[in-house]
Amino acid sequence: MSTFEELIAEARACRACAGVLPLGPRPVFRVSRTARLLIASQAPGSKVHRSGIPFADASGARLREWLGVSDAEFCDASRVAILPMAMCYPGRSPNGGDAPPRPECARLWRTRLLGAMPALRLTLLVGTYAQGYVLGPGTMTERVRSFRQHLPRYFPLPHPSWRSGIWEPKNPWFRAEVVPALRRAVADVIRSEQTP
Repeated sequence: MSTFEELIAEARACRACAGVLPLGPRPVFRVSRTARLLIASQAPGSKVHRSGIPFADASGARLREWLGVSDAEFCDASRVAILPMAMCYPGRSPNGGDAPPRPECARLWRTRLLGAMPALRLTLLVGTYAQGYVLGPGTMTERVRSFRQHLPRYFPLPHPSWRSGIWEPKNPWFRAEVVPALRRAVADVIRSEQTP
């Protein structure tokens, strides 16, 4: 087994938060040495926890639509990596929705897994937690609106949960300006991945 495969096996076997995860540990992520696009998301939801497949839920359908990619392109690990801020479902928040990602996960795994993916060219920062971790303080809406400031390395996006269905109509610039630029950036990265 290669060092890369050993790292993946070690991360999949992680039980660091076992005592505090309501459904128990089940790290859900997808990494590849050849992936050029990274989706840095929040944490798996309960449906993804059950399936073990990243973004195999309504959020994933909305995200794929924003990106303008097919299911086959999205699921191609040689092109698209998915590494959430926490790899296990964190449970429910008392205020509704999912709880924040467990902070232990990023400290234990993020740097090591990112370091094993040398081909990455673009990282989609999906949601407030991923954006805060990488970009520091700020609001999600401000970051998404000023997405050009973070290119070519990062592209901040709202989380594609059901709440974005409320947020999008209030922010029509997202569909008019951000989504077309996002689709161009993603297509460029996926296409260029094919060339040596």
